[in-house]
Amino acid sequence: FIPHDKGEILLDGKDLSKLKERQIAKVRNEKLGFVFQDFMLLDGLTVFENVCIPKVIREEPYRKMEEKAKELLAMFGIEQIKDKYPAEISGGQKQRTAVARALMNEPLLILADEPTGNLDSRSSEAVIKAFLEAKRKLGATTFMVTHDSFSASYCDRVIVMKDGKVFQELVNSGEPRVFMEELLEVLGRMNGGDQA
Repeated sequence: FIPHDKGEILLDGKDLSKLKERQIAKVRNEKLGFVFQDFMLLDGLTVFENVCIPKVIREEPYRKMEEKAKELLAMFGIEQIKDKYPAEISGGQKQRTAVARALMNEPLLILADEPTGNLDSRSSEAVIKAFLEAKRKLGATTFMVTHDSFSASYCDRVIVMKDGKVFQELVNSGEPRVFMEELLEVLGRMNGGDQA
């Protein structure tokens, strides 16, 4: 969304910095999925309709769209609320709807900005499990920005930033508890001894 200052932005071997705005819009819809902290669901549409938006933009046949939406709603445990509107569901359900919508076009990359920032711990866990399920079943790669060490502990790799610079990179060995302890230790050192 923001023009870059230098370097290249490569996605699937294409340099996005050389594309015109119309071409970039197509990449956003077809190759990227977005999950925002404040959900960005359309209030006048049902959960099902919100999930279908990326395929509506692509003008895909309704039957194919419906099948994919049903599959994602079931995968994230929100099929029972498909006819409800965003104002009628919980924050965790809204975010799982947003994750399902982000996956409708089977993107190469999901960009998630503080996806658990507005959620309680139970809802946060459900959203993280939704990302893990998307990785397991669909091979989806997620790039997440978060201040939540719990959410970060489920990532394969964490790059800890301080004042706009890389402080340290951590790679998850596969043991969530150990990785969480490593992450908290790094955050403690970064914050001058406080483990926040």
